[in-house]
Amino acid sequence: MKKATLLTGTAALMAALSAPAFAQTEIAAGADATGISAINDRIIDVEDAVQDDFDRDNDDARFGNPDRREGLFGSVALTYAGNTGNDESQDFSLAGRVSNNAGPWQQSIGMLIEFGEDDDGDKDKEEVSVIYDGAYYFNDRFYAFVLGRFSIDGLANAEQNDGDDLDDVRENLDRFARDGFIGVGPGYRIINTDTTAWRVQAGIGYRYTQTGAQRVGFDLEDTDGDGDLERVAVEDSSDSGVGYIVSSRLYHRFNDMVFITNDTDYLSSEDSDDVITNQFGVNFKMSDQLATRISYTTEYQENREIRTDNTLGVSVVYGF
Repeated sequence: MKKATLLTGTAALMAALSAPAFAQTEIAAGADATGISAINDRIIDVEDAVQDDFDRDNDDARFGNPDRREGLFGSVALTYAGNTGNDESQDFSLAGRVSNNAGPWQQSIGMLIEFGEDDDGDKDKEEVSVIYDGAYYFNDRFYAFVLGRFSIDGLANAEQNDGDDLDDVRENLDRFARDGFIGVGPGYRIINTDTTAWRVQAGIGYRYTQTGAQRVGFDLEDTDGDGDLERVAVEDSSDSGVGYIVSSRLYHRFNDMVFITNDTDYLSSEDSDDVITNQFGVNFKMSDQLATRISYTTEYQENREIRTDNTLGVSVVYGF
């Protein structure tokens, strides 16, 4: 049976929802009918994606306990879109976060619900996720962390929609119907100067997974090698075991114009493939108007056919 992996880092599953924002559906009268609004939305998406790329390197916990809002606060956001006429589809999302910061202790709980149907009215997304992120700062160098995640995928089953073949069903059976991880451990800033910051953290945790095949009690496999898929009974109902996570965050500023970052994560567990990711980034501030970020990301996953994936990213922002 195929195994997937969960890579849990200090980054949360969802972006923080700080304050509600509302916008009109068009930027000017007539923009909707002429297609201007749709293109404008895509422009905003690209701008946001580039800004997010830069923000990944702006680690507010780089040099120590970040100065964050004190007390209890949070927000909830909901979106729904339903289409009738030429297409019959709908999409629903609900996201929320509750945070509590009290001196050296910082924690947050996030929730995400996503539901969608395609143009044929068949479900193409049915997921619920909950995350927890906590940290206690003993001083500027030493801290402890807690990371938790639990996800439910309602499409990890043996249901066959119109147009689906057995390969589509097998893909659903290979997905995780349940996927959870909880880990705790210490972190330490080895270097903590104005120009260089390097912190490492390591933790031990517990992982629970249940695939769609384990959920329904069977899988689809080509047992005879003739290309025909047949039902094969699955005896175990879930997998669980101890997991380990090790992370490194390195930042160095050469001058006011150039700084580099290197983020590394390693996750290992008893019943799932090991995963190693590394992202190296170089940031250039050419001027007050021009900034560039070049990144190279490597992801290694044990036991897959091509174990290493590499991604080159380039982001440029110019303002005038």
